[in-house]
Amino acid sequence: MARLRGLTPIQEQVLATLAGFDPPWTLTGGGALVAVHLRHRHTRDLDLFWHGREVLGALLAGVRDRLLSAGFEVRVDVDARSFARLVVTRGRASTIVDLVADIVPTIEAPQQVEVAGVCVQVDTRHEILVNKLTTLLSRSEVRDLLDVKVLLETGGDLDRALPDAARKDGGLTALSLSWVLERLPVERVAAAAGFCEHAEELERFRVDLVARLVEKSRPN
Repeated sequence: MARLRGLTPIQEQVLATLAGFDPPWTLTGGGALVAVHLRHRHTRDLDLFWHGREVLGALLAGVRDRLLSAGFEVRVDVDARSFARLVVTRGRASTIVDLVADIVPTIEAPQQVEVAGVCVQVDTRHEILVNKLTTLLSRSEVRDLLDVKVLLETGGDLDRALPDAARKDGGLTALSLSWVLERLPVERVAAAAGFCEHAEELERFRVDLVARLVEKSRPN
């Protein structure tokens, strides 16, 4: 099977190793976008979510043990109640694996798809668009803006996603998101994140998205 564009070999190996884990995780975020939905960029990490759970508990140890048994080296960089970050290495290759217990209900149920030769649960494009909008409200990362841009350009529905995002984050409105994006220094954060080649198009998209959000915030 040809290597899926966007994922590195070690990322594919990690997903294959963790497939069938009980209880099952869901691949989401950039990893799901580049492995399944868009394949428009590379990702530095894999986001594995356990939807409907408040704490990771023994899941961290279970994931770590399975990776170690498969011959990976594993370093736990963060070990918190609902979030853990692993640095997984094999030879000279490494990747980051984020484990998240997410109690917030999903908008859509995950899909069962084949990734790296195994069947895994993956969040839908709409679910990821909703999550990316809430993420843009809380942090200034140009990769999230790029993901929203490509999702909207390939059929994503902003009118549907905004109220769904507000269901997940009560502080999100069209106006609050436009205020944050108005102040996003795209050129500077793009350079810092290694997205220099996308800076101009992302700045144009940011300006257009702010205008759309401001228009949606006006009273009818």
